[in-house]
Amino acid sequence: MCAHVLVAEDDMKQAELVRRYLEHDGHTVTVVGDGRSALDEWRRNGPDLLVLDVLMPRMDGLDVCRVLRQESDLPVLMLTARAAEDDLLLGLDLGADDYLTKPYSPRELVARVRSLLRRTSGARSAPPDRSLRAGPLHIDPVRHEVRLDDRDIDCTPGEFELLSALAAEPGRVFTRAQLLRRLHGFDRFVTVRTVDVHVMNLRKKIETDPRNPALLLTVYGVGYKLAA
Repeated sequence: MCAHVLVAEDDMKQAELVRRYLEHDGHTVTVVGDGRSALDEWRRNGPDLLVLDVLMPRMDGLDVCRVLRQESDLPVLMLTARAAEDDLLLGLDLGADDYLTKPYSPRELVARVRSLLRRTSGARSAPPDRSLRAGPLHIDPVRHEVRLDDRDIDCTPGEFELLSALAAEPGRVFTRAQLLRRLHGFDRFVTVRTVDVHVMNLRKKIETDPRNPALLLTVYGVGYKLAA
């Protein structure tokens, strides 16, 4: 699956290494060295995926992600030297879809890019009869759309995948580990608390009272389910 990948990385040696590996995998790659240039390039040429370093001049990756999520559901793979779990969860809370912590293997980055492109493009190419309904929620994998009654709900790719997994089997309880496998798979950087962040963000979007949810329910000691 070939795509236009935008790489925002201020370490030019590292950026060129990432470029070579992604181009060898068949992708078209554009490299920029700061956050503002990343936003300008995205608005100008509309890449298919953004590889985004957190620590950059002019505007850091977290601010880029915050601005981007106000305008787009572009898939975002964040790169960071910060290993603290709270930093990882903050990036996911802002709408990043996956994380790699430095130092990382360029081959693993290419694999993550492939996986993220499959997840996001797969939703767009799914057959019409895969449409999902759960109570007032209607999820359309073809158009990558979520509607609550007659209101459109904007979701990041990660939020969409989690909600789709729950809506495919309303009433079934999923553990955090089961949901995480559907989103990222297990690795040494991201924990099952990732799912909690997505759930928290989804509740803000689909619940009348996020503190007392009626649709996306917690089953204490087990995980989450979507009300049938």
